[in-house]
Amino acid sequence: MESSRSLAPQSSLFQLPIAQMRRVFQPDEVERKLAKLQDHDHDSLRATYRRMLERGPQRFSVKPSGVPDMAGLYHTLPNFAEVLDDVKRHVALAQDSHDALEVTPMLLLGPPGIGKTHFARKLADLLGTGMSLVPMSSMTAGWLLSGSSSQWKGAKPGKVFEALVDGEYANPVIVVDEIDKASADAQYDPLGALYSLLEHDTALSFTDEFAEVAIDASQVIWVTTANDERDIPAPILNRMNVFQVEAPSLEAARQIARDLYQGIRNDHGWGTRFAPEPGDDVLDQLCPLAPRDMRRALMTGFGNARLDGHADITVADLPRPGGKKGSMGFVQ
Repeated sequence: MESSRSLAPQSSLFQLPIAQMRRVFQPDEVERKLAKLQDHDHDSLRATYRRMLERGPQRFSVKPSGVPDMAGLYHTLPNFAEVLDDVKRHVALAQDSHDALEVTPMLLLGPPGIGKTHFARKLADLLGTGMSLVPMSSMTAGWLLSGSSSQWKGAKPGKVFEALVDGEYANPVIVVDEIDKASADAQYDPLGALYSLLEHDTALSFTDEFAEVAIDASQVIWVTTANDERDIPAPILNRMNVFQVEAPSLEAARQIARDLYQGIRNDHGWGTRFAPEPGDDVLDQLCPLAPRDMRRALMTGFGNARLDGHADITVADLPRPGGKKGSMGFVQ
């Protein structure tokens, strides 16, 4: 059953409206599983089933009523214009139909530090569905995505189950970060679950190995990132739209630094103590850095400026440049 509702957090200027509900699991299947548990050896599993029944199967599903004004995103993410164009196409398809928003899984290719994960967070903010991050560089087993068997000690559901069952939305953004770093030496293929999760038809009844209950993961918006596509299996690549993300131009990098400054300033009560715009010399110092390093440098700058009692961050307030670490370079 579908219903209409619109939620728009004050923190997002671009969020799409929510206009329907979607069932992500079948309660009767959960009830049958719960009834079969006879002993106290499955307390965690029993608690999971009870939590599912208590929360119910209905989740909000983003449903655009029109193509939003994304000029701000193009402005703040200039080197992701091609990816934003793809998102806009998917929004346009869903705007005048009964369908919820679906986005073809995407792979963002590019060197470290150019803002791939930062883009994913901005996309989640646009959709208003939140984001789950799965860092493949630290992943040693496929169960982080698909859950581990309840027979194992310390077993628990995977990230997909958590995002859909414990979350509020049927189409959350799940970011598989550094997918090319998945351990090839793992006993269980870390990418194994993606073969079914990235296919719409098989994702409709994805089964978490812990709960062993079919979950509708077909609406999940997948964003994967990588530095090198050669380490990604071809069947995984073939399931995604691949985008080569280049380093931003010098002027674009300055704009990213300016936007980060203003974003930090606007998000904190203490921000009103500081000037609305950073100085040109500060932008010059920041623009060679990756966005995450820009943010760290700015937080240090704000703190040092506050300690010294002045309202303008100076170059002296920023951390000293250290070698090439964190540098993203820029396009001339």
